[in-house]
Amino acid sequence: MLAVPEMGLQGLYIGSSPERSPVPSPPGSPRTQESCGIAPLTPSQSPKPEVRAPQQASFSVVVAIDFGTTSSGYAFSFASDPEAIHMMRKWEGGDPGVAHQKTPTCLLLTPEGAFHSFGYTARDYYHDLDPEEARDWLYFEKFKMKIHSATDLTLKTQLEAVNGKTMPALEVFAHALRFFREHALQELREQSPSLPEKDTVRWVLTVPAIWKQPAKQFMREAAYLAGLVSRENAEQLLIALEPEAASVYCRKLRLHQLLDLSGRAPGGGRLGERRSIDSSFRQAREQLRRSRHSRTFLVESGVGELWAEMQAGDRYVVADCGGGTVDLTVHQLEQPHGTLKELYKASGGPYGAVGVDLAFEQLLCRIFGEDFIATFKRQRPAAWVDLTIAFEARKRTAGPHRAGALNISLPFSFIDFYRKQRGHNVETALRRSSVNFVKWSSQGMLRMSCEAMNELFQPTVSGIIQHIEALLARPEVQGVKMLFLVGGFAESAVLQHAVQAALGARGLRVVVPHDVGLTILKGAVLFGQAPGVVRVRRSPLTYGVGVLNRFVPGRHPPEKLLVRDGRRWCTDVFERFVAAEQSVALGEEVRRSYCPARPGQRRVLINLYCCAAEDARFITDPGVRKCGALSLELEPADCGQDTAGAPPGRREIRAAMQFGDTEIKVTAVDVSTNRSVRASIDFLSN
Repeated sequence: MLAVPEMGLQGLYIGSSPERSPVPSPPGSPRTQESCGIAPLTPSQSPKPEVRAPQQASFSVVVAIDFGTTSSGYAFSFASDPEAIHMMRKWEGGDPGVAHQKTPTCLLLTPEGAFHSFGYTARDYYHDLDPEEARDWLYFEKFKMKIHSATDLTLKTQLEAVNGKTMPALEVFAHALRFFREHALQELREQSPSLPEKDTVRWVLTVPAIWKQPAKQFMREAAYLAGLVSRENAEQLLIALEPEAASVYCRKLRLHQLLDLSGRAPGGGRLGERRSIDSSFRQAREQLRRSRHSRTFLVESGVGELWAEMQAGDRYVVADCGGGTVDLTVHQLEQPHGTLKELYKASGGPYGAVGVDLAFEQLLCRIFGEDFIATFKRQRPAAWVDLTIAFEARKRTAGPHRAGALNISLPFSFIDFYRKQRGHNVETALRRSSVNFVKWSSQGMLRMSCEAMNELFQPTVSGIIQHIEALLARPEVQGVKMLFLVGGFAESAVLQHAVQAALGARGLRVVVPHDVGLTILKGAVLFGQAPGVVRVRRSPLTYGVGVLNRFVPGRHPPEKLLVRDGRRWCTDVFERFVAAEQSVALGEEVRRSYCPARPGQRRVLINLYCCAAEDARFITDPGVRKCGALSLELEPADCGQDTAGAPPGRREIRAAMQFGDTEIKVTAVDVSTNRSVRASIDFLSN
């Protein structure tokens, strides 16, 4: 559907259905819909973007769910004491030597598709199933990455379980979120029996900052289906960007809660024997003693000691290295209130810890054959899960200075299945393979040298470092002082050493919070208590609509000329709402006005387009694509006759879009009645 500016005015109107539109859509242009036409409108001059303070809903507690690729968990804090963060109760089961403040992102459904269990319970139950029985159960793990990688994500997107069966991804995610909802509410009832039942919880869901709008909307739809919130109370659910949440948490930390990878430990220790960052800021502390009042204000207002040492305008990078993705954001500290400003749009890619797992799987394919591994995964799914667990335990012990080989246990069913399939044993396969750095130990295990294990990390680690280096080369982020390494993968000594070795020479301070694996989760709780802490964000894409403008010879291509009723129009013009890389303040609105074409019309639908370029001219330009639709739902009372019984005039519907939040939001009002109009943006129905 094309928006058309009234001649000589900046207000917009949209072409209505063909029989009513004064300027119908030309061939090849986006088609209108009978139920969605909009009549010509001559509103007042379009205002410049305005900033409106977001209204805060009342709530008693914030519950944040860190839905990770590898592991997930929740935490909460009460509005009466917002900085006292309560971690979820310890999980039953788990792996020896691993802190269980999170649980694996594993979901088990019965053969009928009903929920059975999540986390360690799901993994252990599936492990204990008879191999033949396990083929019928639906076991999902590390399924979050499917949402990131899906190029045509819709509400009907399917996910494949370990046994090859599929079911709607929305149902899989809803099962997981419903589990966390019930678990968290039960714990809240136990801790605070007097807590009101209704409208008492603000829920926060974490997603990678590099996720596009369809993936964010997908998570919200899953939350609705899971019963976290209702559509009528949509404001009770916040989508938090993972590196932003980490940044919010890091700004609260004291110096002794951080580890500095940039220097040597006292006594001549080598890199990796990390020291506290305290001594690094000794000189800055001395300088700031002269402004004690300012420092005291910052600490007492909730800003951590580290930020009290920093100056207004200081810049830093947060690298969220998770299971599925690496997510980079650049923030600038704004004082005196410690708000944050994003300097460059979120960047990153699929370079999470799962990449190391895939490298191990490829190694197994080289040794035992790609066809055998595929068959084993399909026919012995539970045993394959056992093998990945065994590798995960050894992966966590890998380090740049480790001496000695690592043994990886092969499940007996793997050894037996290989012998039956190939007619010889796994030891023979190792001898015959071209892989000479993996041996068969006398204890019946794969014996891998440390160098070989570290080699599995290299493609993923190199991808992370390349992304960070590319970001630091941007002119918008010059002057960055520190890099915060966060996320579950940031616990890896291999990754820490590689990042410091590559970036330390640039003078960048590489800093790791002590509880690095919980940084995002705790930060999401703090974000839920004060979502306005990130005051300015950068738009990742250019968004707008297709419009008709007055045709100007020499400026507009001849093929875009449309002549109708004696007027010459240029069709397919890309009218921009917000540009890629544009700084947008929280609460800043872009307003446009539209008018229903017919009395009784119930719906207005306007196609939205996006692209990575800032200077796109037409919706047909390379890289410009239809990405969603703005929908305005009109009540019957809004479309009938007026109170005097006269035929209704043209009704102006004013839409206000916000691009400065973690999600694109829209509100609308009927100007003639000053009543709200139900407005939404759909990114999942393309």
